[in-house]
Amino acid sequence: MIVGGGAAGMMAAVTAAERGLDVIVVEPNRQMGRKVRITGKGRCNLTNDCDVKGVLANVPGNPKFLYSALTAFPPAAAMAFFEDLGVPLKTERGGRVFPVSDNAHDVADALAGRMDVLGVGRVHGRAVRIVTGPDGAVTGVETERGVIGCGWAVLATGGISYPATGSTGDGYAMAAALGHRIVAPRPSLVPLVSGDACCVRLAGLAPRNVDLTLLEDGKAIWKERGEMLFAHFGVTGPLVLSASAHIRDWAGRRYSLSVDFKPALDAEKLDGRIRRDLEKYSNRDMTNALTDLAPRSLIPALLDAAGIDPEEKAHDLTREKRLALGERLKDFPVPVSGTRPPAEAIVTAGGVDVKQVDPRTMMSKLVPGLYFAGEILDVDGYTGGFNLQIAWATGRKAGLAAGGGSK
Repeated sequence: MIVGGGAAGMMAAVTAAERGLDVIVVEPNRQMGRKVRITGKGRCNLTNDCDVKGVLANVPGNPKFLYSALTAFPPAAAMAFFEDLGVPLKTERGGRVFPVSDNAHDVADALAGRMDVLGVGRVHGRAVRIVTGPDGAVTGVETERGVIGCGWAVLATGGISYPATGSTGDGYAMAAALGHRIVAPRPSLVPLVSGDACCVRLAGLAPRNVDLTLLEDGKAIWKERGEMLFAHFGVTGPLVLSASAHIRDWAGRRYSLSVDFKPALDAEKLDGRIRRDLEKYSNRDMTNALTDLAPRSLIPALLDAAGIDPEEKAHDLTREKRLALGERLKDFPVPVSGTRPPAEAIVTAGGVDVKQVDPRTMMSKLVPGLYFAGEILDVDGYTGGFNLQIAWATGRKAGLAAGGGSK
């Protein structure tokens, strides 16, 4: 029995069925792979064209646990697997791998079609409990329609992100009921909330080619160049989602962001550029003297952050204020106070404690015959195809090991 028909569940089902086992998937959605079908904005970044070391470097949550699974089923194996299923692939910037069609449905349909060919059974409904016998081993899965007997079960119910696709956290409750420790689930790859008025003022501004730095207790812990978006609640966009994955302890740490709007210029060259603009527009108010340097919507926030009166004439600006303006262009602070809800997160961090799971098989150390795969585990990666690679590799491991298979 596979509980969950997402990426990890479908991979586990196909793998186990290819071994000749009788497999049934319990899934509340009528369509398999609902979340796969919307991932990557509908294009499905299904893995990253790198080696195992490259994947592990992009997994902040318990990377060592994944070594065995990724070694057995690295990105190259995942790519070959899908191409063998008739899904041609292409590699884009940063090693991101997509179907040539740019259609996520092709990935989910290929897996679902392979399940059909292998005779994998499907039960449309929700699982509510893993049933165990007197010896503590798995004997069945209780669904809304009753108990279905089985010799082993894979929990692949996902996390709490995108609940509309079926990821409602049910698997955590089923695992906890059997004694497993659940590391508090939290959203990752998620927009960040800020109470700073500048975000409301800048809502809709989408700067490109900026450097975003994440600070933890005032110390820089991550930096990357790319795109972001200011919103009424705070900030979002590719850079922000990546930054959020590095925030691991909201309770004990203080986090903030710094935006460098001019990463190609050092402080000295930027100051020269500012001076030239101030000379060019010397008779203008400061609010109209920087239009060649920054988007018009950004200028009031920059002036406010630098302590400059927007009605001050450019020719009256002191050296001290000019340097302060340059500093804010290179270091625009955005305090953050939390994340948007899990429903807006791409992936869930936290989950079943991997210390209670055998990394060679994905089987529970507490319940014989119970396996875990995918996002339900306390593992998570950055953007770039790494989370789906985790799903494929752990699903593959569980499917190979279940029922007394290979490690």
